[in-house]
Amino acid sequence: MAAASDVGWVVYMLRCADGSLYTGITTDVSRRCDQHNAGTASRYTRGRLPIRLVYEEDVTSRSLALKREAVMKALSRMEKESLIRVAR
Repeated sequence: MAAASDVGWVVYMLRCADGSLYTGITTDVSRRCDQHNAGTASRYTRGRLPIRLVYEEDVTSRSLALKREAVMKALSRMEKESLIRVAR
């Protein structure tokens, strides 16, 4: 098992079936996407399945991940779409 300091955090963005965007944090993007698609990860995504991963950003700590998530959630739809395009 990895020590807490060895765990890499990821801020991720999902596109839901209705076209909306969901932002979250995790240490395992693949597992978390599976949970979202199974309907067990988030009340928001549960009713908007299936989801698709469209953006991910590595960060060094949970604290920084939470701060980056807050910044990303405050972006406008246009700014989020631009972030996704630039990352591809």
